[in-house]
Amino acid sequence: MTASFSRGWPAPAKLNLFLHITGRRADGYHLLQTLFQFLDYGDSLDFEMCRDGKITRPSGLLQVPEADDLAVRAARLLQTRAKSHQGVAIHIHKRLPEGGGLGGGSSDAATTLVALNRLWSAGLSTQELTRLGLELGADVPLFIAGQAAWAEGIGESLTPVEPPEPWYLVLRPSCQIATREIFQAPDLTRNSAAITIADFYAGQTRNDFEPLVRQRYPAVAEALDWLQRRAPARLTGSGACVFGTFDQESAARRVLEDMPQGWRGFVARGCNRSPLLDRLAVVQDR
Repeated sequence: MTASFSRGWPAPAKLNLFLHITGRRADGYHLLQTLFQFLDYGDSLDFEMCRDGKITRPSGLLQVPEADDLAVRAARLLQTRAKSHQGVAIHIHKRLPEGGGLGGGSSDAATTLVALNRLWSAGLSTQELTRLGLELGADVPLFIAGQAAWAEGIGESLTPVEPPEPWYLVLRPSCQIATREIFQAPDLTRNSAAITIADFYAGQTRNDFEPLVRQRYPAVAEALDWLQRRAPARLTGSGACVFGTFDQESAARRVLEDMPQGWRGFVARGCNRSPLLDRLAVVQDR
């Protein structure tokens, strides 16, 4: 029996404004430094609450088996930890590409945890949700916290920051990059010296994945070269998406209109506060 339908929960994209790999732990996890910022663009999730205890995903990335979907895994994990008998049908309206470096799956999982914690009246604190999120992936806690952050460790040690909020043009090359494949590449740089936040603002940054991704994925190299002739541009995460930075929305849109036929991209504003927090505030005020 359907109890209620809660619509329009945002799962925003993120950008890595830089990404340095500073080492590798004995268990194989990589140590890194990065600065995450959200975009006012992403997926959207609707939650259809059910009293039968079942968790399903009627829509989303259908090529991803339901049991492997991070949003479904997040709902089942929360259901178990909160000892909830409620169920849900998760409707995922995808705009973020798989294998793009924009955090789509992690963002969907975080939105699921935050939304269902409220809609199921599970009562977990943000810290408890963050611990659950880390079981699903290193980026999930970022999306739960909902604040632009300087990240260290494996990405779970977050310090809130307030970088500028420019406009970005994000290009989506016609390829997908498996993060695991790139992290395991023997020629990946893993010894970058640690930097400070002041170093970041002084421009002493890069993305350590970029040379390797350029070499292995010509479509990414082509997109980066094209965009760098028009704006400061960089790879986000392990790719495949690349982004250029603009002071004005109009300038970003002019470049978007000029991109080669067949390419895909979008313009979005950088956000230091996640749209998910604003959506949660609306529900809590009711």
